[in-house]
Amino acid sequence: MNILDVPGSDPASPVCSAKGCRADAVWVLAWNNPKLHTPERRKTWLACEEHREHLSQFLGVRGFLKDVVALEEWEDRAS
Repeated sequence: MNILDVPGSDPASPVCSAKGCRADAVWVLAWNNPKLHTPERRKTWLACEEHREHLSQFLGVRGFLKDVVALEEWEDRAS
């Protein structure tokens, strides 16, 4: 339950990974640094609607971005 009715105010809800953003996350950006991780390993950043494109570009320019999935779908895959 979001008591304050503001994004990110529910401690149980995932929060965007963008610096300083406290908005609720709705996207999962799956990535991997091939210099550090095995090919099948996936690290994740979370993104709100506003920061999805920026974070995707940041990872994409470096060749790290592997997948962008809605948080709900990502959670369904995990269960």
